[in-house]
Amino acid sequence: MVLKSSRARTVQKFVFWMLLALATAQFALAAPNFSPQRRVGYATGDQWEPALAADGHGHIYILFPQYGVVSDCPACTVPTMSLLVSNDNGLSWEAPHPLVASSTGQFDPQIVVDPADRQTVYASWLQNNKRDVMVARSQDYGRSWYLTVAERSPDDADKPVLAVHGPDVYVGFNHEQNFLVAASHDYAQNFSSAIVNPNAGSGSSLAGGATVDPTGAVYFSWTAYARQESSTRPVSLYVSRSADTGRTWNTVLLDTSSAPPDCAAEGCEDGYLGAQIGLASDAAGTLYTLWNAGTTNGGPERMYFSSSTTGGTSWSARADVSSADGSAELCFPAITAGAGGDVRIAWMDTRSHPLPNQPLWNVFQRSSSNGGATWSPEAQLSGPARGYDYILPEGFRFPFGDYFSIAIDNLGTTHVVWGEGRNYKSPGSIWYARGR
Repeated sequence: MVLKSSRARTVQKFVFWMLLALATAQFALAAPNFSPQRRVGYATGDQWEPALAADGHGHIYILFPQYGVVSDCPACTVPTMSLLVSNDNGLSWEAPHPLVASSTGQFDPQIVVDPADRQTVYASWLQNNKRDVMVARSQDYGRSWYLTVAERSPDDADKPVLAVHGPDVYVGFNHEQNFLVAASHDYAQNFSSAIVNPNAGSGSSLAGGATVDPTGAVYFSWTAYARQESSTRPVSLYVSRSADTGRTWNTVLLDTSSAPPDCAAEGCEDGYLGAQIGLASDAAGTLYTLWNAGTTNGGPERMYFSSSTTGGTSWSARADVSSADGSAELCFPAITAGAGGDVRIAWMDTRSHPLPNQPLWNVFQRSSSNGGATWSPEAQLSGPARGYDYILPEGFRFPFGDYFSIAIDNLGTTHVVWGEGRNYKSPGSIWYARGR
């Protein structure tokens, strides 16, 4: 009887482990398959806040500021807006090079491909002590560029965000509390600006994302921060829509977040880890947003997703898209969309070493083929790398830059580029992964 019982237990154990192995294999097959992270851009100096776009012909574009000497550009002043191009969907990359030389420094890169022809590339950044909002257009896969000033002001601007469709080109940015959109309807040759929030009080606004739907309506997502008592004041997250090519705007309050976590120990500016909101639309016209928000001043924030099939007039209930526990900090939403229902998201969080004990960060990605009704398992894109004291086996020490970027190429592959650093100041570098 003992022998029979032992054999039964052995069979049971064998069946258990076979079922576990099968379940594990099925999960592995279902999980996205991404390449290991690789450093891109210049091998020396610091690089952060990368922007990424993909066209319909296998080209991937990464635009980033280079903090360091650029040997082939004696006229360039730090930081230099630099371009990295792949001609084979991210398998290999050309050498990085300055986009346009400037003697005043260039900041806050953005790059998009026109969805109307899936070829024309537009880029935007700030220069002239951040008082000029620049827009550039390339029709030869980034080899040459037509350059224009979308807005010139005596006041500093911050973070331009681009949306393009055919001749219509929109760039959103802020001057302190005012959020503005400069619009062109002749392929970025001439621009005129409108204030989206004319009744804004004191504080500051920050653009998050932008898109043009199939009807030609243009949308921007943005946040509003209070200038005073920022450690206790809430942050408002908005989506604004224009149906008349950027002349007038209707704005919806999507959510309100508690005051942002403090990261002064890492040398951060006020609100660095605060609420941000990304925006995208698919080919069917459905709008998607991704944002981080909290409920306790200075406490951890979550990552939320919502969609709209009514042109932004109404939105689905927000959905928490991360499995990280409540002690983790989640920041820096990145979102893109493709065919109807195809939406892909990414963010950074500290689940491996949560707050408040010297957190370590990682990048996570998910995708949905049904407009966010269900999601793929979370895929961790960041990983260990030798030779960098700010990249540990469990994660990197701090996000390097205020945002990162995600795109879908002509083969349906997801591309993600982000920044990792020791702290807010430096050193730091940008990293890339591709997969499904």
